[in-house]
Amino acid sequence: MTGSAAGGCPCGGGPYAACCEPVLDGVRQPPTAEELMRSRYTAYARHHADHIFRTWHPRTRPERPLVDHDVVWTGLRIIRVEGGGPDDETGTVEFIASNTGPHGTGELHEVSRFARRAGRWCYVAEDEA
Repeated sequence: MTGSAAGGCPCGGGPYAACCEPVLDGVRQPPTAEELMRSRYTAYARHHADHIFRTWHPRTRPERPLVDHDVVWTGLRIIRVEGGGPDDETGTVEFIASNTGPHGTGELHEVSRFARRAGRWCYVAEDEA
């Protein structure tokens, strides 16, 4: 459940204004890979393509990240986190993101790799889950 209707953050991490909103607005940088991943999920849920583009490592990002306006992201579940802490240089976050769209309901199961670049966390690539 996204919790957006009650002012909750789509990532499930609490009130949107205190959770992902400051990250999406560029007010603060996420201190961990997991927090960046949560903000990227929220960006997909809110169709915030700029945040997705800005947080994608330049070596691996597509020319234009796809934000599908026909997909409604309905929930995020973190499976595991390896590294990615405030003092790490790399990290991995495995998650399942639920959605509904033109073809019914579904889940995206992904293992995402993150790395620091110029002191900021970036999404690098997806590994097979």
